[in-house]
Parts: sequence; structure tokens; C-alpha cells
Amino acid sequence: MKRKCIKRILIWSLVVTAFLAIMAIVVSSFYMLHFALEPLRRSHQEAMERFYNREPANLKVWVDSLEQCHALRDTSILIDGRGKLAALYINGDSATNRVAVLLHGYNDRAESMLHIAYIYNHEMGFNVLMPHFYGHGDSDGDHIDMGWRDRFDMMQWMQVANEMFKGSTAASQMVVHGISMGGATTMCISGEKCPAYVKCFVEDCGYTSVWDEFTGELKNQFGLPSFPLMNVTSTLCKLRYGWTFGEASALKQLKKSTLPMLFIHGDADTFVPYAMLDQLYNAKTTGYKEKYIAHGTKHARAYTDHSQEYTQRVKNFVTKFIK
Repeated sequence: MKRKCIKRILIWSLVVTAFLAIMAIVVSSFYMLHFALEPLRRSHQEAMERFYNREPANLKVWVDSLEQCHALRDTSILIDGRGKLAALYINGDSATNRVAVLLHGYNDRAESMLHIAYIYNHEMGFNVLMPHFYGHGDSDGDHIDMGWRDRFDMMQWMQVANEMFKGSTAASQMVVHGISMGGATTMCISGEKCPAYVKCFVEDCGYTSVWDEFTGELKNQFGLPSFPLMNVTSTLCKLRYGWTFGEASALKQLKKSTLPMLFIHGDADTFVPYAMLDQLYNAKTTGYKEKYIAHGTKHARAYTDHSQEYTQRVKNFVTKFIK
């Protein structure tokens, strides 16, 4: 009788322990989903202060001149199920049909791409469109889609940009250039069927997949392995937002990519590890490609650290395909 009682206690102890462990995993997974995909929502003023503190002083003079003559403008579109998506734009040289669509990074705003806009607009005379991602900047949205569902939002913006800037021609000539999450989005777009006016892509320090990026951060920030938290959190993301961390893969999209692409990455990047560059570069097996390694550069600072070389590399690449 005593043995049966001890056995019953042990079984119930195991059941309770297992239940508590499962509950801890589920609660931690909900926290991780919230932590990773909750928008920060920086204001325009905060974004501009960060931009001016980080980038060369000549860019402040240029941006100030744009604002003084009201050349930096905003626009928006409505997308079913996504609400209002906002963007900034700058007109280029008169009558040009050349367009750069610039995609910002995680928890940032369109204003953070003004240094890249300087290359295309000031140096090359392009029209520029800089969307705010869903859940970012002045766009609607209560979560971050890490560039995955965003690829379709950005393709709608690309259509809008073509209509805005094609001028008297039948279509524009367009480059899509993204940094960090914007770089991952750029690669994901490249795997879709793109209109003929899209001529090339530039991706700067984009990640291989959301699964890989979050796994790395889970280890770096919390010292935890991917299993089981990543698996449960990815499932929760599917149930709540309609996509999994594994399917949100730039690597898989690059295998379908055919248009020219310039890959950029800093070799001191640990946030989106530099090792991801070769994986991404090698995944693109069709179409022209180039690689630019920014030496000694951390995450998303290639232009900041090497502005002249970065500008020349981008210009040399893009002008091969857009005249």
C-alpha cells in the first residue's frame, strides 16, 4: 500500500513538473514573439536625430535643403488587410524615369535611408521612394513581419513608384536597395516574378532567414538553444500572423532570383553575422551578381564607414543596368 502511494506521488510529481515545464515554454514563447515582433515606433524627430548623429555632416546640409524647398514629400496607399502604408519620396532630374526604391531596417523608419537616397538622388539624379514598412514609421500595423509578408507590400510600392516616375515613357527603370531587414526584403522580392521595369537589386547586410537570425539572437542575448523555444514561437507566429520563421527565407527566394544583384556586408558584423554573406551569395545561381565586403565594418554601417567606396560601388553596379 505504501509503495502504491509513493508511486502515485511520483507520477503526479512528474505530471505536474511536465505541465509546469510546458507552461514555462509557452509563456516564454509568447514573450519572445512579443519581444521580437513588437514595433518600437520611433518618431520622425528621433529618426532624424539618429541619422544626423551617425552620418557625415554634408548629408545634413542636403536634407535641410530638401526640407526647405519641400522636395522631401510624403504619400500613402491603402492595402486590404494591411491598412495605410506610408512613404517618403524625392523627385530626381526633370523627365528622368530612373527610380530607386529604398527599404529600411528593423524597427526603423524611411528617414534612415536618406544616406542611400543621397547616392541615388544627389549623385545620380534618380527619383527616390522610401516606404515605411508595415508596423513602422507612419504606416499602420501592430507587429513586424521581418520582410516576409512585406515583400508584397513593397512590390505594390514598386508599382506606385513606376506610375509616379515613368514620365513620358512606358515604364520606369528601377533598382531596389535595402539594408538589414530591408536587405532581406529585397532578396525576398527578387525571388518573385518582377515587372520588366525592375532592372537590378542591391542588398546590404540582409539575413539568410528569420529562423537563422532569431536563433543567433536567442543564443547571443539569452544564451539559449533554438529548441524548443524557436519551434513553439514560430508556431505561435503562424497562428497569429500567418507565417513561420522557417518559411521567411531569403536563401530560398534567391534560388529563384534571376535579376542582377549586388551583395554588401561588413566583415565585423555580428548582429547579422558576416558568415551569412557567402551563404546568400552562393544561393543565387542564376543571373549576374557582385559582392562588396566593407572591411572592419559592423552591422548596417558600410556607407557610414566607407562612404566614397560604397557610393562608387553602387554607382558602378547600378549603371550597368540602368542608363
